[in-house]
Amino acid sequence: MLSMQGKNAVIFGVANKRSIAWAIAQRLSDAGAKLAITYQNERMKAEAHDLVTSLPGAEPFQCDVSSDVEIEQFFAQIQPRFGHMDALVHSVAYAPAEDLKGDFLNTSREGFRIAHDVSVYSLIAVSRGAAPLMTNGGSVITLSYFGAEKVVPGYNVMGVAKAALEATVRYLANSLGPKNIRVNTISAGPIKTLASRGVGDFGAMLKNHAEHAPLKRNVDPKEVGDTALFLASDLGSGITGETIYVDCGYNIMGF
Repeated sequence: MLSMQGKNAVIFGVANKRSIAWAIAQRLSDAGAKLAITYQNERMKAEAHDLVTSLPGAEPFQCDVSSDVEIEQFFAQIQPRFGHMDALVHSVAYAPAEDLKGDFLNTSREGFRIAHDVSVYSLIAVSRGAAPLMTNGGSVITLSYFGAEKVVPGYNVMGVAKAALEATVRYLANSLGPKNIRVNTISAGPIKTLASRGVGDFGAMLKNHAEHAPLKRNVDPKEVGDTALFLASDLGSGITGETIYVDCGYNIMGF
């Protein structure tokens, strides 16, 4: 098994036990990493706190990534506790429910702004906060979906935000490369999470994916966790600026 002994990682985006971020946290913890795991706000504190404290040595912190003040406070808190950071996982995405339904043409200006602020700009903001702590280099990992490349009915403004996120990964990879910090995204197949509830006709998305993917099934969150572990470890040292698919091959199919 890959070892993350002596490595520290921060994970943004744990909402509950079905979160992709939680699957990644479990794999990194199993490999020996010491984790700082954030939850968004007071409302999510109880469930997230119980999850985080179930992992050896993991510490929970509140951090709303739409707030530069909270991001600054978070990194000020963890610097004396952890000293350095080796990996950062950004598993955060949000768009108003009304902008994930109906016709894309009717996307609101505010919904578009919110989707890009929370789902895209936050990656830049947290990477900027983490970079000074990655004194030995590091790995930044975010999560995308095939809707960034092709039209997925019901994904709407989130597809546009994910396209912007994948472009941001490439620009950040270039910006942080001289510091030996790698930046990549995992494009996972559809997974039932709290966030996926807002996507129109998500059940049809799951069914279609399983029928057309070469492996004839949907992806397991643990498989995303495994890929994140690889990218966070030294074995991923030569990979940056990439979108890596963990979708049972769905993205290669024409129809």
